[in-house]
This record gives sequence, structure tokens and C-alpha cells, in this order.
Amino acid sequence: VLINAGPTYESIDPVRYIGNHSSGKMGVAIAEAFAQRGSEVHLVLGPDSIIPGDSRIHITRVTTSDEMLAACDAQFKQVDVAVLAAAVTDYKPAIAATEKIKKSSDTLTLNLVRTPDIAATLGKQKKNGQILVGFPLETQNGESNAINKLQEKNMDMIVLNNPHDEGAGFGHDTNKVTFLFPDNKQEKFELKSKKDVAHDIVEAVCKILKADAKN
Repeated sequence: VLINAGPTYESIDPVRYIGNHSSGKMGVAIAEAFAQRGSEVHLVLGPDSIIPGDSRIHITRVTTSDEMLAACDAQFKQVDVAVLAAAVTDYKPAIAATEKIKKSSDTLTLNLVRTPDIAATLGKQKKNGQILVGFPLETQNGESNAINKLQEKNMDMIVLNNPHDEGAGFGHDTNKVTFLFPDNKQEKFELKSKKDVAHDIVEAVCKILKADAKN
């Protein structure tokens, strides 16, 4: 199983960056849940993330979105399941300054460019029998956006979460999610610990793998 977790940081200059508030808690909980089930787990972990307590998990530390893509791409061909739980930065500076930007005016304009879409990249490479799980965080039109991502990025399952839900999102030890599948089925969960959510995800993935094996 391949899992990515945590944020990515994109340098503006040597002392500043663009990032987000992800702690990596959800992705690390998923990695630990799979390891407890006996899976060989490869975790690609962003900066300032919590570290899993399970020594059986193989960890690759990265900082930027490009590094996270490279690490995931290197492992993807060899895994049965990939769960993309990282909060990858959507944009990065077109050019990072080599020296600290001085405070010389009241405004500062940054030219930003898109970062690589890791889910779409892996979705294009996905082989028969591989399971790809996405983990979008949406604040509006969540279900419709998630369904579009299922189709566009060749995913087998999406774990949808909304940071506006009380106790969900970044920094919390709890989460409230909805599972969506390509056959239009969905499963909604009440607020629960991220460890319990992680075990729900493992169970759902196991069901997909069993269904594929029967077919």
C-alpha cells in the first residue's frame, strides 16, 4: 500500500513558503491501520507532519509537491493500493527568489503556477487490479466535485471531507467523511476518531479488492 500524507511547502524565498495547515494525522492513521492488517506500507510524508508509531511503515520524507509526485510515482507501479491523503499545495511561485524578499512596499505580487496533479498522474498509470483512493477536502459542492474527480482521475473510491464540519479537517483528532464510489453508491459517516475513520477506509478498500478478485 502506498499512502501520501501531510502538507507540501513551496518556497517563495529562502525563509518563506506557501503551504497549508495539514498535520498528516489522517494519512498516518491510515498507514498504521493498513500496517496493523499486515500490509506492506510505504508512506510519503510531507513536512511538519506527525510521525507514525509503527516501525513497519516505510517512510519517505518530502517537502515540495514535485518531490511528493516523484516519490509516489517511484512506488506506484509496485503497489496494489494507493491512498492519496496528502494536502498537496495547488500552486507554487513560478520562480522562487534566491535571497530573502525585502519589505519595500505596501503590496507584493507573486506569480503562481499550478503544481502537478498527483492523483491524475497516477490515475493515468493505473493498471487492472490496482486501487486508487482520493481524499479531497471540499468546502462547497462537495459531492458533485468528488464525483467528477472519481471519473476524471480514474479513482476507485473517494473519501470526501469538509473542514467546515465541526471537529473535521486539519489539526483535529476526529473527522467526518463520506465514501463515494464509481457505481454512484456512497456511505456517510458521523464524526469519529481519525483512527476509526482509517479502519473504515481499510475495510472499504478490502471490499473493493475482494470484489475485483471475484470478477
